[in-house]
Amino acid sequence: MMKISRAEFITSAANRGGWPAPERPEVAFSGRSNVGKSSLINSLTGRKKLVKTSTTPGKTQLINFFGINDRYIFTDLPGYGYAEVPLAVKRKWRPMIEEYLRERETLRGVVLLVDARRGAKEMDLMLLEWLAAVNLPACIAVTKIDKLKQNERRAAVDDLVRTLEKSGGLYGQWSGPIQTSAVKGWGKNDLMNQIEEWLEDSPRDAPAA
Repeated sequence: MMKISRAEFITSAANRGGWPAPERPEVAFSGRSNVGKSSLINSLTGRKKLVKTSTTPGKTQLINFFGINDRYIFTDLPGYGYAEVPLAVKRKWRPMIEEYLRERETLRGVVLLVDARRGAKEMDLMLLEWLAAVNLPACIAVTKIDKLKQNERRAAVDDLVRTLEKSGGLYGQWSGPIQTSAVKGWGKNDLMNQIEEWLEDSPRDAPAA
């Protein structure tokens, strides 16, 4: 399993003009606002304050890039689906994220975070469909699993899988679900193994025009 010995913030960007040079393979993290993206990235990297956490959902409005071991990049995408975010901001998010997912040639895969207590929502399913359209694999990480009782955890994962299947949601190539807890460190090894596999892959084929 890949060991992370160095992690540092590189830059934030609202469009491709602010992206780092495409020199290192990348893995992106995406999900609804308040799903625990910042906490999970901090847990994976062993850095408590690498990614700023906020009690205000929807606060992150840029794509944030973090250098890992001077060899890879983790990308924190803005959270989606929070009702109180101004409409003007929401309208900027979608083209910003879609441009990154479609055009970033060094992107190897996307970790889609789903809150164990809430399950997959429409926008999560739409993202899976979009990833399939641009030839990007996804790994589903079920977050905050520690907040459920032990006998509730398997039921939550089973419900998630059923939701995906009922929606025709076996979109493209996805792995998981991996049960994770940033607080307990659960699922870290399994998720890092998937990330390492992606980082060693060849660049994806360009999506069809």
